[in-house]
Amino acid sequence: MSGTPAPGRAPTGPAPGTALSEAAIAELGSTEAGAQALGALSDGAHTRRLLLFRVLLDALDSDALPPDRRAAAREHGALLEAADRAAPRQARRVMFYPFTGPWAETCVRQLDRGTPDHRDIGHLGPVAAAAAARAGLTFRTRVTPHHDGIALPTLGLLRHTGPARWAELHGRRDTLTIRPLGGRPAELRRDAAGHWHSRDPRWSPLPTLSGGPRPVLLDDLDPCRATPGAATPAGPPHQRAHWRAMWRRALPLLRLGGAARAADLALLDCVVPLPGPTATGRHTSHTRDGAFGAVLASPPPSPELFAAGLVHELQHAKLAALTELVTLHTADDTPRHWAPWRPDPRPFDGLLHGAYAHLALAALWQRLALTREDPLARDDAWAAHARCAAQVGAVLPALRGARPLTDPGRAFVKAMTARHSRLADHPPPREHRVRAAAYVDTARSLWHRHHPQ
Repeated sequence: MSGTPAPGRAPTGPAPGTALSEAAIAELGSTEAGAQALGALSDGAHTRRLLLFRVLLDALDSDALPPDRRAAAREHGALLEAADRAAPRQARRVMFYPFTGPWAETCVRQLDRGTPDHRDIGHLGPVAAAAAARAGLTFRTRVTPHHDGIALPTLGLLRHTGPARWAELHGRRDTLTIRPLGGRPAELRRDAAGHWHSRDPRWSPLPTLSGGPRPVLLDDLDPCRATPGAATPAGPPHQRAHWRAMWRRALPLLRLGGAARAADLALLDCVVPLPGPTATGRHTSHTRDGAFGAVLASPPPSPELFAAGLVHELQHAKLAALTELVTLHTADDTPRHWAPWRPDPRPFDGLLHGAYAHLALAALWQRLALTREDPLARDDAWAAHARCAAQVGAVLPALRGARPLTDPGRAFVKAMTARHSRLADHPPPREHRVRAAAYVDTARSLWHRHHPQ
């Protein structure tokens, strides 16, 4: 890990060495970026993560930490750095895991304010141990259990009963032994695919969703997977089976949706099950600030909605990663803009995000409408396409004419406009166009009624 950010401050602004060309920005604006542009987004996010870890490790000398906790944190930091030196590709699977980002940012803020939470700082132990285990190091360290047990990011969770204050972890090559204080040890072994298994019934490995461009973890175990206060209990076996089935059935739909939709999956590290459905019976999904590569979602009722949710959220992830590298606009956060997909006013950035996500959805549903054999599925896809295309078309003029757009921002919105125009090459049936236009007009009328200018 390298870099020299300001001590005690999380890195801000573009990551060094991650400049994007105007052509790459336009490619991303079309929602159909190739591997090189997507790789630049990942590289930028990973560079920022390395800088964040550098800041965190440098801040562990803080006098706000009691001497014993400071010594433990330094030990864990040294173990993490040793793992990164020995096998960076393996160690960084843990360091770049989506939820290590928000956790590390929380720790840096706490140390900067002089109010560290020992539970948050103590999570450095499991992070370092997981990285060291993946790196194949021989090591021995103590970690503080989470209330559910000993959670190791990207590996799994060893549940325990009783008030264990710490657990000792001993790693050697492809073996990891976990010994909770006062409890019996559990031995984990890594298989050829890199998964960690144990005969001990207390061990729950993270399930993997396979078949895409890279393995994706179904993470219902990591204690940092949700925003504070969100309830995301570990899923029972039947729920995990449902997620696997939905994933297997969504993948062909994403491939039918075009090469870009399938390529976007290379950005996905994990899917986090949320409680659901909502009180309204709707499937919900979202991303989380600082957790690049994660999509949080309620159980999808159909593969079509799962595929659409992934497309929607990955566009948000792409745009968030892009804005860490390039300034697209200088607008403030005042919620003043109408968006036909929301009843509340949106800030300019929220309007841009929503239009970008719905543009990709319009393209997905159009491709599904053109390629699916089932007449009912085709009709549903045309309806969804027409609605998304009309919604985006209704706000593109406001985006194109926005004075706060920078030159890169104008290139981005110009590419969005061009992609939206190409949707007209394959128009939906007239009845769907009429209904979509009426939907948008109704949304606009309701907006003006509740938000008079």
